[in-house]
Amino acid sequence: QVQLVESGGGLVQAGGSLRLSCAASGIIVTANVMGWYRQAPGKQRELVATITSARGTNYADSVKGRFTISRDNAKNTVFLQMNNLKPEDTAVYYCNAKVGFKVYWGQGTQVTVSS
Repeated sequence: QVQLVESGGGLVQAGGSLRLSCAASGIIVTANVMGWYRQAPGKQRELVATITSARGTNYADSVKGRFTISRDNAKNTVFLQMNNLKPEDTAVYYCNAKVGFKVYWGQGTQVTVSS
């Protein structure tokens, strides 16, 4: 059974930082494409960042230079370091795993950035 458990969300002032974690079980993060998505109220879920098995990364234009996706192989965990946060980054952030043709989601963690 695949489980993705996010943590690290919270309330932060604009310009601040947060680090999100996604602990995976039932899959190996190094063998699959792992990603972070977010969904703001009234908006569609959107891609934030992805990391491949070869550590290739991809970022949404809106977060390039501010967010960094990484993973800890020993902990089977994926991280999203978010710096210089802006109010428009406020959303529920979801961890995502693509395993072959299957897609798995975590339950989400709320990030709120105050101005």
